[in-house]
Amino acid sequence: MTEKAKLQRMCVGCRQLADKRQLCRVVRTPEGSIMLDATGRANGRGAYIHREVACLEKALKSRALERALKQALSEDVKDELKRQAAAE
Repeated sequence: MTEKAKLQRMCVGCRQLADKRQLCRVVRTPEGSIMLDATGRANGRGAYIHREVACLEKALKSRALERALKQALSEDVKDELKRQAAAE
């Protein structure tokens, strides 16, 4: 029998592949709000990022997170994502 394949995703900040469980999912809901998805199952367009402030800063500076979510991020959303990333 074959072992179950590990799901891998790419971090939008550092562009490295990692196990899905090691990354945090940022999701744009169908209503247009942006939030961290702790369960990894929320409806909407998602992007994965390491649970490190450095990766988040890099993704915000290069606008990679905005491109992945196909929506501009307001300063309030950026501050909230930084606050939540620092808490983890």
